[in-house]
Amino acid sequence: MSELSLRLGLTMWSHNDWLHSFYGSGTKSSQRLERYASVFHTVEGNTTFYATPSDNTVNNWDKATPEHFRFTFKLPKSITHEQQLKHCQTPLHSFLATMSPLREKLGMLTIQLPRRFGPNDLPALQSFCQYFPKDMPLGVEVRHPAFFQKGPHEKALNQWLLEHGIDRIIMDSRPVFAAKPDSPAVIEAHSNKPKVPVHAISTGQHPMIRFIGHPELEANNEFFRPWLNKLPEWIAQGKQPYLMIHTPDNQYAPELAVQLYAQLQQHIRQVDAVNQPISLPALPSFPPKADEQQITMF
Repeated sequence: MSELSLRLGLTMWSHNDWLHSFYGSGTKSSQRLERYASVFHTVEGNTTFYATPSDNTVNNWDKATPEHFRFTFKLPKSITHEQQLKHCQTPLHSFLATMSPLREKLGMLTIQLPRRFGPNDLPALQSFCQYFPKDMPLGVEVRHPAFFQKGPHEKALNQWLLEHGIDRIIMDSRPVFAAKPDSPAVIEAHSNKPKVPVHAISTGQHPMIRFIGHPELEANNEFFRPWLNKLPEWIAQGKQPYLMIHTPDNQYAPELAVQLYAQLQQHIRQVDAVNQPISLPALPSFPPKADEQQITMF
């Protein structure tokens, strides 16, 4: 497969409600990642945030995915939240060693920092990032308000990220916060997700957008419209954006991802791209539909 202009993915690959709509009836739990990777280009591995997987699990993930697939794993919260990046060189090296079988499929390691991690902690982040191999792609997600005020603290962070080619992860939570808190999933999202301004800045080669969608799929179109211009702009600059889609309960996250990707495809076709031709390949059908088509042939 030729290098993709953009990688589309979700924040998980396993969801019980996707059994009939996405995986296909009868899909075993052990087959879910393989089915997921047959459609999407990447995934945000939240599981590593809560616990480091076993060697056997990592090897199974490798076997279940094609060579062109890319994982983006979060560092364990024991490193980012509990130790806040201090005195953790040993656990970091242990984590990297465990994940090493997936090195060629690693799209990005993400450092998600807690809200309390502010400007005074920036030196800890700078020191911590020196522990990684020089060629390891990194992304940083900050949540402290000072990093969103376009003042000296945000400028210092962005400048350092630019100098080191580290991507600043962009959180677009506007859609979910526009939803009425009338369901347990939305109420939980309003409580747990950061409500921060959207600063569409690219500090590395793989700008990542975490788009937290509205539970009503069509309501997301208005919020996604600005990205229809920004994403092709980054692609034309030679960057490869990562677009991660999720919703409060993720029940219809696959459908929302396909919906937004189709809008981006249509927008790119309509824009004059003679000087910088951009193309987004069609997504494969969801596995159930592919299975149904195969059955009708015989």
